[in-house]
Amino acid sequence: MLIRRAMSRRAFLVLGGVGFAGAVFSSVAGCGGEGEGSSEVTMTSEPDNAEDSRQTAEISTPRGTVRGVLYPVEGARAAAVMVGGAGGDNTGPADIYDELATRLRDGGAEALRLEYRTPNQLDECVYDLLAGIEALGQRGIERVVLVGWSFGGAVVISAGAESDDVVGVATVASQSYGAEAVGELSPEKSLLLIHGIADRVLPYELSERLYAQAGEPKELVLYSDDGHGVERHRSEMLEKLHEWSWDLLLDGSGTRPEEG
Repeated sequence: MLIRRAMSRRAFLVLGGVGFAGAVFSSVAGCGGEGEGSSEVTMTSEPDNAEDSRQTAEISTPRGTVRGVLYPVEGARAAAVMVGGAGGDNTGPADIYDELATRLRDGGAEALRLEYRTPNQLDECVYDLLAGIEALGQRGIERVVLVGWSFGGAVVISAGAESDDVVGVATVASQSYGAEAVGELSPEKSLLLIHGIADRVLPYELSERLYAQAGEPKELVLYSDDGHGVERHRSEMLEKLHEWSWDLLLDGSGTRPEEG
């Protein structure tokens, strides 16, 4: 299956005279919110768990509405954005995204599990992710880490290379096609590559290739006897992603984002 390399951020901005500039979390019916003009942020809680602070999110862009699940934190300056594979699912490998997002939220960083408008269309998926980062910036987010699984690895690498707000990019079982920008992450952005050695969908050698092409700081974690979803090492993978995210989201002050 052929997937074209994602366009640059500049190309997005000039395509058709419009881009994602000005993308914001837009109104969701049934919930009021505060804000003014195009920066208004209004969301509804997920109906299946009224006690949870997760919220459905809609991001309005010139190309259409990007949806996802937001884990909001009042006053947060840091966030993680997570994307899935070619099918567009936003639950992540071994369904870890909800737990990872909850842990980050409980520590004081926001998290966004993003859905693609058009799964498996690399350019459009990168556009969606950049729009999500742009919208988080309107919420006061200054530091962002990206996590992508499988096809999503190419998405987060491409978007990470284009956004100044991104401080780290993590992939799980990433493809290498469409991820040629991996060398552009260094030295400002950290790279974490995770892969199962027994992956029969995308062989672990692809992550080894990305690691070789990348500059420092970078890290490669391989799990033996594990497949594309890294189910056997779920706990280790979750802990690694959580610790790695916090190391980058602490803003260098030794304090978590909400502590100032």
